[in-house]
Amino acid sequence: MDSKALCFLTLSELSAALRKREVTSVEATRAVLDRIHQLNPTLRAYLTVLDEPALRQAEAADKEIAAGKYRGPLHGVPIAVKDLCWTKGVPTTCASKVLRDFRPTSNATVVDRFEAAGAVLLGKLHLTEFAMAWYHPEIPGPLNPWNPALWPGASSSGSGAATAAGLCYAAIGTDTGGSIRFPSAANGIVGLKPTYGRVSRHGVFPLGESLDHIGPMTRSVADAALVLAAIAGRDPRDDTSLDAPLDDYAAAARAGAFSIRVGLDEQYVAGSSPDVAKAILDAARELEKIGARIVKVKLPEVEPCLAAWTTLCAAEAAAGHAATYPSRASDYGPGFRSFLELGASVRGQDYANAHMVRERFATRFQQLFNNVDVIACPSMPFASLPNDGMPPDASSFKEPNPLLGFTAPFNMSGNPTLSMPGGDGKGAPPPSLQLVGRLLGEATLLRAGAAFERATEWHTQRPVT
Repeated sequence: MDSKALCFLTLSELSAALRKREVTSVEATRAVLDRIHQLNPTLRAYLTVLDEPALRQAEAADKEIAAGKYRGPLHGVPIAVKDLCWTKGVPTTCASKVLRDFRPTSNATVVDRFEAAGAVLLGKLHLTEFAMAWYHPEIPGPLNPWNPALWPGASSSGSGAATAAGLCYAAIGTDTGGSIRFPSAANGIVGLKPTYGRVSRHGVFPLGESLDHIGPMTRSVADAALVLAAIAGRDPRDDTSLDAPLDDYAAAARAGAFSIRVGLDEQYVAGSSPDVAKAILDAARELEKIGARIVKVKLPEVEPCLAAWTTLCAAEAAAGHAATYPSRASDYGPGFRSFLELGASVRGQDYANAHMVRERFATRFQQLFNNVDVIACPSMPFASLPNDGMPPDASSFKEPNPLLGFTAPFNMSGNPTLSMPGGDGKGAPPPSLQLVGRLLGEATLLRAGAAFERATEWHTQRPVT
C-alpha cells in the first residue's frame, strides 16, 4: 500500500490491519508524520508535532501487539488532540500568547485515556485563540484543505483540517457553540458532540464551562464510535462528568437504522441555504429507505437561545480568564479580547435571564424525544463560507448570530449530536447532515449515522491535497 493510501485509511481499517499485523504502527506513524511535514507548512493544522515520542509509542504498540497484549481498537493508531488539552511536558498554548510558555505537569483525562488505549499521539492541533471565533494575529490559522479561500470552521479547525487531509486518523475537538460541528462540516468529515458530561473536561481549558463538550472528529461514523468508547465515562477529577453506563458504541454502529424514528422540522431546515436544505430532506428520505420512520416535529423557538448563548458563554469565558484578564489584556488578540470585554460587562440579572431562556428551551426540547429517537437538521446554514467571512470582533455577537442557529441550541440543551457528510459536494466540502439525539443517546445516533453512511458514498469525498 502506498503512503497516501495508508494515511487515508479509516481508523477502523487501520485498526483491523494493525491487529492482523498486516501493517505496523511504526509504518503508519511514519507515513502520517511524513505527510504532516509535507503539508503542515501550508495547512498549519498542527501547532506542535511530536515526531520522536510518537515513534516511541508506535514501537511500543507494535511490541505489545506482537506479544498478544492487544489493548483494543485504538492500539497503535496515530491520533492528535486540540491544543487546549493538557499534555504533560508538551506546549499547550490554546493558540494564544498568554499560554505560549505553558507546559502542563499532567495530562487531560482524554489524553490519559488515549494513552491507556495504546493510541499514538502525533501532536497538538491548531485552534482559534482560546476556542472562540478568532485567531491571534501573530499565530496564523489553519487553511481548509479543500480550498484555502474557504473557512476551516473556527475553533477546532486544526482538528478538522488534519483529519480531512490525512494528517491523523482521529482528532479531539471541543464544542461550546458549534466547534466540533462547524469544522466537521467545513472540512467534510464526521464529528460527534456527546451529551454534556459524557466525556470528562478535566485538563481541557474551558471556553464556557456549562456549555463545553469534548468529542471525536473522524473520517467515518464507525471511527467516531471507537474513539467515544475510549474517552467516555465518569471521571472523579471532573465533577460535571456523568456516572452513567456506557453503551457498546461499536456494536451500535453496526446495528442499522430499522425502526429509528427521525424527527424532521422542515421549517427549521428551511433556515439553511437551498442546497443544504435539499441535502437534509434527501438524507431523511434515504434514512426512510433503510428502515427509519420520519416523524414531523416542531422545535421550540431557537432564536432566543442565540442571544442567551452569547451572554452565558461570554460571562463564563471572562470567569475562566480572571487570572489573566484584564491584567494581561495586551497579550490577547483583538477578537478574543473583545469577547472577554463583552463577558466582563454582563450583569448578574442578564446571566440569570439567559439561564432561564436556556432552561425553558432545554425542557421543551427534551419533550420532543417522547415521540422521536433522533432529529435531522443541518450542521450549519451553508455548505461552506469564505475564509474572511467572520466578523473581526465580538460586536456582531451582541445580536443573535444566525450561524449558530443549528448548533448553539444543542449546547444549551446538552444533547448529543452527530455531524456527517450528507450530500454531493461536487469537489467542494459536502453539505453536512446533523442528527441530534436524546440525552445519553449516542448509541442511537451512531446506529442511524453509520447506516446512512453505508447506504451512501458522501463520506468518501476527499479534498485534493
